[in-house]
Amino acid sequence: MNRKPKPELNDEDNPEWTEEDFARAIPFTSLPESLQVKLARRPRGPQKAPVKERITIRLSPEVVEPFRATGDGWQSRLDAALKDWLKTHTPT
Repeated sequence: MNRKPKPELNDEDNPEWTEEDFARAIPFTSLPESLQVKLARRPRGPQKAPVKERITIRLSPEVVEPFRATGDGWQSRLDAALKDWLKTHTPT
């Protein structure tokens, strides 16, 4: 390891691995199958919030750019703006 140790990040309960630790490590597939089953990632459960519909839509740059400029979550903010618009308008 070529990195300098950072004493402020030392965690006594979870120390950084040494070369010896890496040498003793074994692949996940070498573990007993019963342990692999317990440690394996489980698939994600069903979404608890209402599911949004995935669509493809073309919008003018002057509509998209101000939302996109607000950073992460811009699509949710655009969705909220459209919901707000529907409160006072009827699509025709």
